Amino acid sequence: MSESTSPGVSTTSLPAFGFESTLADQVPGVTVPWQGTHAPDPRVLILNDGLARSLALGPESLATAEGAGVLSGSIPPAETVTVAMAYAGHQFGGYQPLLGDGRALLLGELRDDRGRLVDLHLKGSGATPFSRGGDGRAVVAAMLREYLISEAMHALHIPTTRSLAVVTTGEQVVREGGPQPGAVLARVASSHLRVGTFEFAARREGLAQPLADYAIARHYPTLAELEPEDRYLAFFEAVVEAQASLVARWMSVGFVHGVMNTDNTTISGETIDYGPCAFLDAYDPATVFSSIDHGGRYAYGNQPAVLGWNLARFGETLLPLVNSEPNDAISALTAVLDTYGDRYRQHYSAAMAAKLGLGDDGVDAELVDDLHRLLTDHRADWTLTFRALAENLRGNSAPFDSLVPPDASGSWLARWRAAVAVRGEEFSSVADAMDRVNPAYIPRNHLVEAALQAATNGDLGPFERLLEVVTSPFGRRDEWSTYATPAPERFSAGFQTFCGT
Repeated sequence: MSESTSPGVSTTSLPAFGFESTLADQVPGVTVPWQGTHAPDPRVLILNDGLARSLALGPESLATAEGAGVLSGSIPPAETVTVAMAYAGHQFGGYQPLLGDGRALLLGELRDDRGRLVDLHLKGSGATPFSRGGDGRAVVAAMLREYLISEAMHALHIPTTRSLAVVTTGEQVVREGGPQPGAVLARVASSHLRVGTFEFAARREGLAQPLADYAIARHYPTLAELEPEDRYLAFFEAVVEAQASLVARWMSVGFVHGVMNTDNTTISGETIDYGPCAFLDAYDPATVFSSIDHGGRYAYGNQPAVLGWNLARFGETLLPLVNSEPNDAISALTAVLDTYGDRYRQHYSAAMAAKLGLGDDGVDAELVDDLHRLLTDHRADWTLTFRALAENLRGNSAPFDSLVPPDASGSWLARWRAAVAVRGEEFSSVADAMDRVNPAYIPRNHLVEAALQAATNGDLGPFERLLEVVTSPFGRRDEWSTYATPAPERFSAGFQTFCGT
């Protein structure tokens, strides 16, 4: 292990976090006590004041040298033992029996302002027993990317981990492009339990049931009242429902996760591990941004099917808990898994109905499919499309006409406007409701890349301005017009994102 404190820092001056350690105490088989690597000069680069206050953490104390030391992993909190979490996982379809937190630490658990238990977790805090030869570190650009996009997703009302802080470490980290400033992300989640955690536990005697009972108590507590013969099947169904809802929301905003391995699929239904993620500009289901997704397994349009595949792997880990008779367990779990497609379609239909001004009960699938074809054929911008449709209802046809030529869109527009009219509401009111669910601003890839490059070079201004915009995504402001502009074609062609490891 690394040094326990930075030179000259007294643990008596550390912020009082009040950590709990329920996972390590109740399911010790999935954690390993560990400590972060010494950071020579930890400094808070950006801090989420509102999130800090919601966790009863004073922003002022977090911003001190001692607070930065804890949030970098360099100084251990006095009242708890930090741990690295073990998990397995299917990566691009191939099973890996031991992955784990290769560059992360669970500092501890906190209560938020609603009394809910959440994890405070570090990313980039140094090598652990699960690093598999990696250095365990992270760089400023990658950690700021996760900070920005996770906070944008939160503002879009999509379940997600949150970002508390990015702390620079005072050292250089070597990556393909050369040395870059090192950084650690402090993030908050309802937990970091994953499908991969269950894949790890299922292959170790006596660990699967305690883990399942812990996850149920933490995320789906009403299920704990059920008898064992019903509890674990209901648990599986709850996770299937949560993840079906989540991926439908991803699709509705054009979000591409990039690495949908089972170890990146949470039990809670939150989005986790923002590595090579990005948002669509031009609509195309085959869109892939990740530099490591050579076969397009995790393309935008594949995400619902991949999520179903991941849930099947989760179901396999619960077989002995659902029923001691394997065939009966398989039948019961398969019956639940078979509902996933309908669940996803219902969630996506409701999301698209709201986006198209048709309420929230669902929309004719053919109308949506035909819109998808129009947008694909004309490489129309996904985000701008729905704001343009709202303008069409207000009598301004130019924005949508600039995306899809009128000779191609006329029939579809007539069908859509007729469907809106059936609701009997004023078109202007429907347009206003559409603007409340369709963002004007997303983390557009060219703006994200420019902001991250500037931050790497020491200028945080572009990042802070972009963060302000994407965390207020629905209210259009004239001074933010450049943030709603698609990337130039020369940028989008061949654009790739990277994991940062």
